This record gives sequence, C-alpha cells and structure tokens, in this order.
Amino acid sequence: MDKEIDKLYKRLIEKPFVIAGPCVIESEDVLFKVAEEILRISKSLDINIVFKASFDKANRTSIDSFRGSGLEEGKRILKKVKDKFGLKLTTDIHEPYQAKEVAEVVDIIQIPAFLCRQTDLLVAAAETGKIINIKKAQFLSGKDMIYPVKKVLASGNDKIMLTERGNAYGNNDLVVDFRNILEMKKLGYPVVMDVTHSCQKPGGESGKSGGNREYALPFSKAAAAVGVRGFFFETHPNPAKALSDGPNMIPLSDFENTLKKTFEHVL
Repeated sequence: MDKEIDKLYKRLIEKPFVIAGPCVIESEDVLFKVAEEILRISKSLDINIVFKASFDKANRTSIDSFRGSGLEEGKRILKKVKDKFGLKLTTDIHEPYQAKEVAEVVDIIQIPAFLCRQTDLLVAAAETGKIINIKKAQFLSGKDMIYPVKKVLASGNDKIMLTERGNAYGNNDLVVDFRNILEMKKLGYPVVMDVTHSCQKPGGESGKSGGNREYALPFSKAAAAVGVRGFFFETHPNPAKALSDGPNMIPLSDFENTLKKTFEHVL
C-alpha cells in the first residue's frame, strides 16, 4: 500500500482541486514553463493542482497529427517535472502494458474517455494501486459509469475519480448534460469537470479538433454550481502554436484568473 497515494486521494476527497497542464508533451521547455506557473498559482491561491501531460495521444484525428514524446521520453520528462517542482502527476494510458510503466512516475492514471469500457486497460491500471481517473465516454451516460467503476473495484482498487467531458451528438460537436455529473456524484467518488475538453469540436477543423475556449469559464462555473469540486483544464503558453488541442486550451497567462473566477463559485 502506497501511503503517499492514500494521502493524496484523501486530500482530493476533502478539498477542491485542479488537474492542469498542456495536452501533450511537446518539449521539456514547454512542460517546465507550464509546471513553474502552475506551482506558483497553486501556492498563490492555496489550491491543490495535479500536473497533467500526455506522452502519447493515440486517439488523434489524423495519422499525420503530432502524438507526443513517446513512453520512455515522456516518463523521463515527467519525472524531471516531479523532481524539480514537487508537483503530483497524472498522464493517460492507451494500452494495458503502459500502466505499470507510468506508475513508476505518476500518482494518478487517467483512462481516456474513448477507452473507459476497455476491461484489460482498467484492470491493469487498477492493479498499480495508483488513483484511477476514469473519463466518461462521449457515448455514455453518467449512470453507465458504474460499470467501469466495478471493474476497478473488482481489481482491488477503490481510489477512483470520474471525469465528465461532454457527450457527442454528431456534427463535430459535444454537449455537456449536467445531469450526468449529478448521476456520477451518486456513485460516491470525486467527480471532475473536464472544462477544456468539453469545449472541443472533435475533428472539426479538417483533420484535427477545433474548439471554443470562451465556453470554459461558464462551464466551470456551472459545474461548481452542481457541486463539482475537481476541475480539469489544459493550458499552454501559446495555444495558437500548440501541437494538440490549441483552440480549447486556456492561455497560461489567463489561467490564474480563470481559476480565481471558477473558485468563487466552489462551495
């Protein structure tokens, strides 16, 4: 049993928190810039912030899309972030063998929304003993998330988080139905609002995803109004030049103000 993981999970249950970082590991320099600012904001606002970046975006729209640094390089850079800034870490996995690998570095393993019904992936993640953040699929209801939860529980792990990121209704659009958040809260685990991915337009820009970050703050405030105390934001020093999810990411220079306005509504 990892006592540090247990303590982190207890904090996530007891106090509001944020998961934040760039979408994908573009470079060590970008990650360090974001991590440094996130650490500063965390101290300034007295908010627990978990740092997130992906080593591989295996679900990009196009075969030509940038996917990330790869597993080994990603682990190396994420460990440098942890050692240099002392931040807790999360990243996502797409294949079962990756669970044990990333567990050497991260504190929370994220299950991508498209893969939240993949039994072998959930079991492998759960068996690491890390906190498991299961993102609700764009095709599932909040009630349906009981089944991924049961797969993790059956694997001997009860440190679970559930993340809302909207539902797909075709035409490159997502719609957030806040009833899903209310249903997931009934399951008894911390619920996270993935604010920026909910602003996404999947595949909406000719081979890559578009989005509208102007919706981010209203979405975070609405989530807070229905009792959400965990918020997921992707942020980048220059979203216009980001290699993934730029249109829906929060500019790093605006991130502190976005959190201030969000947390005005958190009970």
